[in-house]
Amino acid sequence: MIHPYSNETQTRWDRGDFQVQLVQPNNPRPIGFCDGSDEDIAELQEIAATEGADEFRITKKRLKTGREIWTLG
Repeated sequence: MIHPYSNETQTRWDRGDFQVQLVQPNNPRPIGFCDGSDEDIAELQEIAATEGADEFRITKKRLKTGREIWTLG
């Protein structure tokens, strides 16, 4: 499940409740958080298709903590 960015979800990310932070290129604020499951990827693809994106790409960066930052483009 994708959790949109809010002060609450940012705090949960800071505590380690989420495994993945979702960001856009050249935007310092995350767009949301998730656990990185196959269902999360399917939901992101569906959102991209709904918004009319021609292609969907995820660039993954693994952090030292084991969590990941996904850049959506």
